[in-house]
Amino acid sequence: MHAFDILGDPVRRRILELLAGGELSSGAIVEVIAHEFGISQPAVSQHLRILRESGFATARAAGRQRLYVVAPERFDEVDAWVQRFRRMWEPRFEALATEVARGKKKQLLQGRIVTTTKL
Repeated sequence: MHAFDILGDPVRRRILELLAGGELSSGAIVEVIAHEFGISQPAVSQHLRILRESGFATARAAGRQRLYVVAPERFDEVDAWVQRFRRMWEPRFEALATEVARGKKKQLLQGRIVTTTKL
C-alpha cells in the first residue's frame, strides 16, 4: 500500500500524532481513538495492524501490553515526494522572508524618523 493511502485515513493520522509524542500502549491508543472517533477496540486494533504492517509504526511486547512507537524510516517516502514540491516553495518563502524583513526595517526607520521629528 502506498504511503499516502495509509496516511489518508484520519484515524491512522491521529494514531501517528499520538505516537509522535512517544511510545504508547495499545490500550492508551484505543482509549483516545475510541473516544475521539467513536470506534470499537477491534477497529482501532485493525488500524494499528495496518500501521505496523506498512512500516509506519512498530510494536513490542511488554508483559501483557503491546507498546507502539512511530517508525520514522517509513516517512522518508513521504518526505521524498514532498521534497519535489518544496523546491518550488522554498524560493517563494525566501522571497517572502526578504519582503517581510524589508517591511520591518522600513517601519523601524519610519519610527525613528517620527520619534526624532517630535523632539
